[in-house]
Formats: sequence, structure tokens, C-alpha cells
Amino acid sequence: MSAQHEQYLVGLDLSGRRAVVVGGGQVAQRRTARLIASGAVVEVVSPEVTPAVEGMASAREVTWTARRYTDGDLEGAWYAIAATDDPAVNAAVTAEAERNRIFCVRADDGAAGSAVTPATGAHDGLTVGVLARGAHRRSAAVRTALVEALQSGAVDEDAEPPQAGVALVGGGPGDPELITVRGRRMLSRAQVVVADRLGPRDLIDELPADVEVVDASKIPYGRAMAQERINELLIEHARAGRFVVRLKGGDPFVYGRGFEEVQACAAAGVPVTVVPGITSAFAAPAVAGTPVSHRGVAHEIVVVSGHVAPEDPRSLTDWAALGRMRGTIVLMMAVERLGRFAEVLVEHGRDPQTPMLIVQDGTTRIQRSVRGTLATAARVAAEHEISPPAIVVIGPVAGLEAPVGS
Repeated sequence: MSAQHEQYLVGLDLSGRRAVVVGGGQVAQRRTARLIASGAVVEVVSPEVTPAVEGMASAREVTWTARRYTDGDLEGAWYAIAATDDPAVNAAVTAEAERNRIFCVRADDGAAGSAVTPATGAHDGLTVGVLARGAHRRSAAVRTALVEALQSGAVDEDAEPPQAGVALVGGGPGDPELITVRGRRMLSRAQVVVADRLGPRDLIDELPADVEVVDASKIPYGRAMAQERINELLIEHARAGRFVVRLKGGDPFVYGRGFEEVQACAAAGVPVTVVPGITSAFAAPAVAGTPVSHRGVAHEIVVVSGHVAPEDPRSLTDWAALGRMRGTIVLMMAVERLGRFAEVLVEHGRDPQTPMLIVQDGTTRIQRSVRGTLATAARVAAEHEISPPAIVVIGPVAGLEAPVGS
């Protein structure tokens, strides 16, 4: 490849066309996965391959020829990759490709091949590719920055304004970096944001000044916007031709009344998109260093809403069954009645010394956690003045703790 010429960046349509990867190591593994995604008919030639490549072959995504490369292996190929750890083999593959006018990437010496692989990234139907004359770290850094800019909305890739409708977005447990890529993209296009108190507040601060923000907070045992009014606002703004993001904390379908909002929009003929989020039921314990499952410790996880007491006629929870189980119970919205929940679990068979973890404001700057047992649950919560939002984990896993970095 001539050093004085710019490389020609092009998108190849390899769908249904033969591509040969010579080599079965980590480089070949990465390239093979991308070739599969392109629809190419892929053959891997190598005596040995990584477990991932072997899995691709077992799933019939590629053909694995388990031997060393021999001249003629590129017959009928449109594209080839030489990715062995033997420079002589890579040179032979490149030479065959050159004779047969097949573009070939040489992984160990990019300049020796007839093609190079750009640093690529995907975003909502776009593929971003960057070449930097062999400066791979630079091209990868620029690629990553471009994709992140697209994901965050810093670069607007949409030629047309967003269509009117509603996006029900799970904002995650509180840390603004834990919203999904799709959720952040939806938020960057919003004209109106109807936000919960538990949604990632820092993301609201980043919105342009012309975005209307509606505070739909529900403060426990305090002020709260009625659910019916929230439904009305979503429909009113969408019917006025706006793209509305309903930004909720956690996942909208995990005790978030998200499906009620979907039903209301559907009944009004308003198009609605659901973007799942990371639920605090699992995220809060994780950032506190405790898993909700662990091999040999817990084979079941039950997430329970604590918004009504066990004896309340509205309760749909089988507390007797929970008392008999040995796995993990995650209580949400349970701070006010934690003592009663602990009592009823013990009444139905749970050991009073079962470990318990409470994580308040999980993943946020003010996160804190305390530990105790079912027997001490109410006292520990009171002594530490625990207040919502908080996640309570009950079970043997609550006795596990490991330092978790930020």
C-alpha cells in the first residue's frame, strides 16, 4: 500500500458473498463476528480457534476448516483476512489475494495488505468508520468519541424533526451514566420531558433551554402528581405535535406504572415507544458490593412491592410462600413497613438471623448502605434514619460483600 496516498474508505456489501479468515485467535474472532453481521458467507481456516469462534461454527454461523492454510483457500472469495501469528503464512495469504484481485487485510502488517479495517462503531442504523494512516489508537479514540457524541445527542444525526408521540424511557437507578444508549438518544430529541423524581436529574440539567420539562414527581407520603394527570399531559403534548419523553427512574415496567401510561396512550391513539431501563432492584445492591444471586447461595430472586402491608386486602403477595423460600427477596418501597415485613417473614419460617441489606439512594452521590438481620431490620432502619428511595435485600446473599470501585 503506497504511503503517499490516502486510503479509500468504502462500505462493502458482503451479504451472501464468500469471505475467508485465516487464523483463529482473538483478532480473527473480532473480525469474524463483524463479517457475520454483514451477512458474509464466512470460512475460518485454522488448526485451532478460540472458544467463541468454535461456538460460531457450532451454531453454523461460519464454516471452520480445521487445518493450516494452503494455497487455493481463497478461491471464490471476495474478501480475505490474514490473522495468524505466523508472518510467513500471512504473507502467503496476502500474495494469493493479490494474484486473484481479492482485497485482503493483513492483521500483523496493515501496510502489506490491500485493505485496512477502519475503527468502526454503530449507532441507530449508522456505521461510523475512521482511518488514521495506521495510528490505531487514534482512530479508535476518534471513533469512540463520535459514537458517544451521537448517543448523547451532542451531534444530531436526524435530518428530520422527531415525529409526534411518546417515548417511555427507563432512566436507570439514578446515576446518569446508567441510562441506556437508546434512552439517552430519545432524551436528546425530546421537545417535552415529563420527569419523575427518581429519574437521573443530571440529564435534565443538560437539556436545551427550549425543551419543556414537566415535574411529575411522586414524593413518598407527600406531594404527588396524580397518575391520571400524567397520562393526560402525555397525550395532550403528543396531540399538539410534540415528541414527549416520559423519563422514569429504574425500569418503567418494574413497579413504575409504565404499562398504565402505555395503555392510556394506546387508547388515545398516541404512538408510544418503550425503552427499558436498569432496575434499582438489582443495580443498588450491585453498587453496594452485594449480588442478588450467587452460585451455591441463591437459586431464586423475588422482587416484591412494599407499598401495602401484608394484611392489607389490596396485597397480592403470598407472604407465607416468601417465608418458606430460601433465596433472595428484594423489597422496593418498603421502608415504612419494613418491621412488619420482617415479622411476617419470620412468622412463616424465615430465620430471624437471615442477613439483610438496605441501600438508600443507590448509584447516586449520596448513596449509603446498612446491614443487619431480619430480627434487627426495623431498629437498624430507624437508627440510621433510612428514607426512600431504598432497596432492601433479604437472604444469604445479603451477607456477602465485596469492595466495588466507581
